[in-house]
Amino acid sequence: MAINRASIAKQLLPGLNAIFGLEYGSIDDESKVLFDTEQSDRAFEEEVLMTGFGEAPVKSEGGAVEYDSASEMWTARYTAETIALAFAVTEEAMEDNLYDTFAKIRAKALARAMASTKQAKAASVFNNGFTAGAYAGGDGVAFFSDSHPVAGSGAAGSASRDNTAANTALSEAAIESAVTQINKLEDDRGILIGARPMSLHVPPDLQFTADQILNSPMSTTIGVNPTTAGNGATNVNDINAIKGIMPKGYMVNHRFSSATAYFIRTDVPNGTKHFVRMPLATKMDPDFDTGNMRFKARERYSFGFSDWRSYYGNQGA
Repeated sequence: MAINRASIAKQLLPGLNAIFGLEYGSIDDESKVLFDTEQSDRAFEEEVLMTGFGEAPVKSEGGAVEYDSASEMWTARYTAETIALAFAVTEEAMEDNLYDTFAKIRAKALARAMASTKQAKAASVFNNGFTAGAYAGGDGVAFFSDSHPVAGSGAAGSASRDNTAANTALSEAAIESAVTQINKLEDDRGILIGARPMSLHVPPDLQFTADQILNSPMSTTIGVNPTTAGNGATNVNDINAIKGIMPKGYMVNHRFSSATAYFIRTDVPNGTKHFVRMPLATKMDPDFDTGNMRFKARERYSFGFSDWRSYYGNQGA
C-alpha cells in the first residue's frame, strides 16, 4: 500500500500536539484568579438578576402579614467567540525532512498565540471596565461605575450604587477607603450583604506598592506628628492596619493596560465568569491542491461579569 499524506498526518499529529500542549501550559494563566470558569452548551449564556425582599416590617396583633415580591432586574449575556489560528508546512519541507525544524517551531508559536489571546480577552473585561457602551454590563452601565441601578433606594437613600470612587493612587488610605466601601455594599433592596475583600489585582507597575501596602508590618503612611512637628518626627511606629485584610493577598496581571488602575475582588458570588463552549482542540489534515500539511487550533469561550459587586475598581492617579 502506498504511503499517503493522510497517513503521515496521523504520525505527525501526536508529536505536534505534545509540543503544543507543553508550550500552551507554559503561558501563565492569569485569568484563573480573575474569573470563575463554567461550562456552556449553547451559543450564549444568560444570567438574570432577581431582586430579593426588603426588610420585614412589624406585624401588628391581629393584623394581616405584608407580602413582598421579587422581580427580574436585568440580564447579563455571555456570547461565545470562536478563536482559531492555523499554519501549514509545505510539501517541499516535508520532502526535505524539515518537519522537525519548521513544524515544531510553528506549533510553539501557535500555542503562545492562542494562550496570549485568551489572556488578553480576559484582561479586556477590566481594561474596559470603566467604559460603558459596548462594554457595559447587563444593567447598562460600565463594570466599575458610580451609577449601578437598583430596585430600591436602600439605606443610602439613593436609586443607584457604586463599586468605584474618584481616581485615587494606590495607597494605604485608598485601600482603607475601598474596603470600607465594600463592607457597606447592599443588595438591590437596600440590605447589607456582608461583602468582604479577598484579593488585590494590579498591573506590574504597582506590584511593589501593593506588596508594601499589604505586607509591611508598619504603616506605609508617613505623616508629621503634630506634637513634635518642629523636629520632623513622623508616625513611623503606627501599625499597618490593613495587613492581612486581603486573605488571598495581591496578584499581578501583565495584561492590564493601565499602569495606575487597581481592582479588589470581593467574596460576592456570581461575578466575573469564563464560559467554555468548546475547549482547545487541535487538528491536522493534508491539502490536496497544494500538498501542504495544515495544523489548526480552535476553541470557543466568553468572558464577562454578572454581579458588579464582585469587584471594586479604581483608575488610580
